[in-house]
Amino acid sequence: MTRRTELNNIMPLRNIPSVLQRGILSHQRASELDHADISLEDVQNIRDGVTLPNGRALHSFANLYFDARNPMMYRRRAEYNELCILRISTDVATIPGTCVSSQNASSKYARFYDAANVSSDDVDMDKVYARDWDHEDEIEKWRHASIKCAEVLVPNSIPPEYILGAYVATEQAKQQLLRSGFDKQIEINADKFFR
Repeated sequence: MTRRTELNNIMPLRNIPSVLQRGILSHQRASELDHADISLEDVQNIRDGVTLPNGRALHSFANLYFDARNPMMYRRRAEYNELCILRISTDVATIPGTCVSSQNASSKYARFYDAANVSSDDVDMDKVYARDWDHEDEIEKWRHASIKCAEVLVPNSIPPEYILGAYVATEQAKQQLLRSGFDKQIEINADKFFR
């Protein structure tokens, strides 16, 4: 997976003070805190029933994307001024128990791999990093959309020291991120937010 220079997490700006203190939390851990939740209820209901081959519940992992310019971001594109994309070090792959899914982890077709041993044959990086996932064939469009959402799953939480920086869509979002205490590199990149 030679193209992997960073991983991404789509995060509401409102949650940044908590992230700086606690890290990026699994769905289970985040549910114990007051936080902004951008997850989609129907998808979370599916994810709630997924157990990985290692026996852990999917909701017990903090999730990252290889590329946040994906169907999840597309569905949240109207909220571009309320979101950032956290840039996460690929060193999270060395955290024990970290897994990689070949596509959206809630897909019944997803395969899971130990992050330390995953190969370029396990995840279709050409599709993950493709500009879009639109196809004339609806089945191929659905498959590609799921592959675009391939995930890196870290048990429990991702400590704040793995955060490299962030992308935002606008200067307004950048200023809000700075006011939250974020002191890492911030890049305005509207394209990542479908703007």
